[in-house]
Amino acid sequence: MTYSLIQLAPGAYDLLLGDTIVASVVRSGLRQPYTWTAELLEELPRSRRPAPFREVEHSFPSLEELCAWLGQPAVRTNNRGTAPQGV
Repeated sequence: MTYSLIQLAPGAYDLLLGDTIVASVVRSGLRQPYTWTAELLEELPRSRRPAPFREVEHSFPSLEELCAWLGQPAVRTNNRGTAPQGV
């Protein structure tokens, strides 16, 4: 199964694995450099966490690096033809 990101608002995404929401992705900080965090919705035992999650929460300096870690998921924005914020 592959991941996809669906933008809820600038700096906030649902992370889907297949068609199930498994995590949230949020941007923190009022200005650059931002921190992007992917956090599983359930605190699953390590053996049941979807790859590449080793921890419940992982942080990245950019959305681009977070997306690379996830295997370049499809990103659906609500910005009507503009790039995701912070990429």
